[in-house]
Amino acid sequence: MNGSARTQPLPHSAFARTAGARGLAAGLTVGALTLGSVLAGGGPAGATAPSETVGSRTSTGIGTGTGTMAGDLIDVTLDQLHPTQPSIGFDQIYYKLGRYGSTKDEQAGDVNKRFDDWCETNGQGEAASVDSGARLSDPSSFTCTVPLGEETDETRAAMKTVVIGPGGKLYLTDGHHSLTSFVEAADGGPKTPIRLRVAADLSDLSTADFWQTMRERKWVWLRDENNDPITTDQLPQRLALADFHDDRYRSLVYFTRDIGYQAPDEAAEYLEFLWGTWLRDHVNLDSYDLTSPTSYLSAIRTASEAMTDADGDTVIADGRTADELGRMSEWNDGKKPTGGEFGKLSAPITDAKPGKLAFALDYRSRNRIPAGPARVPAQTANGKHAGAGTGLRSSLSSSPAGKRPVALVP
Repeated sequence: MNGSARTQPLPHSAFARTAGARGLAAGLTVGALTLGSVLAGGGPAGATAPSETVGSRTSTGIGTGTGTMAGDLIDVTLDQLHPTQPSIGFDQIYYKLGRYGSTKDEQAGDVNKRFDDWCETNGQGEAASVDSGARLSDPSSFTCTVPLGEETDETRAAMKTVVIGPGGKLYLTDGHHSLTSFVEAADGGPKTPIRLRVAADLSDLSTADFWQTMRERKWVWLRDENNDPITTDQLPQRLALADFHDDRYRSLVYFTRDIGYQAPDEAAEYLEFLWGTWLRDHVNLDSYDLTSPTSYLSAIRTASEAMTDADGDTVIADGRTADELGRMSEWNDGKKPTGGEFGKLSAPITDAKPGKLAFALDYRSRNRIPAGPARVPAQTANGKHAGAGTGLRSSLSSSPAGKRPVALVP
């Protein structure tokens, strides 16, 4: 196979043809799971189910309308998924898109990170070999280190989760940033296939009982980018940058990872949003120039130091303490600012291995910034997003120096 390879290529089985993958029937309508269409073997309708399956078969005890159980794996395309949060951190997406479109990984003798991310999200470790013409939207064009059907508890734990709701609609409860990055990637898109792990099948509940259960289990985040409450009717209907609002504090928390906090093994739902809620009272982002690497890094350092300086039993949000949310006992794991994760984050775009922030700011400076959904007022001087949404891919423009990019509408 031409292209890049970090290990001996492993056979890439036909997508969704493996024990333990709970495939959606070919006749499935987009965005809804027809009752009874989840097959034990993940194969086409009418195929004989294999005698063994991978993963948990423990019933959730509620909602068994489609026959799926918690821990089952289902095959979807990204356009079938409904978000359970109104906002994401755009700069986290910009980091991914900047790196996905860069050749830095290949210049270092590795494969592009987007293929590693897809394999990890699909429960298959990392990329093993990548054809020179490989595309995210075509998983047969690259291989992963863990073949389908040989997933481990560790690789399954890295998969994103979904709840099956009334009418068979699929509600994403983890992975909004990762999967939106796949949607927006130049070689991805809404038809990109991926496997998800079922958190629960609530398809036999009424709409009111479904959302009540989602709230009780903390599987939905009903606060906007300003931390104001919203209703379930205001949630986006698809994964796309133009349909989300930009939560700057969610991006801030992402960049403090492994500097001020580390995600615990049993992480709270929407952990980064909980930290972001607390940071709003400790870091005023309007006092920083978030187009300047130096100023943005200063904000990240201030935020991450506030995290590590907090007492472990400090209640951060939703009754969770700093220690429960992964507070690190020492800033940057005790390393100097030029080392550790903060040192890596600080690497400029000209470096052989640029930091996440450099990729994000470089991408943001060169690309059109999508406007948020229309319910948010017009953009103000403090940088809130606004306006009618438009697509992002291949739309280019530059932002004035020293200001946050303005949402551009044709």
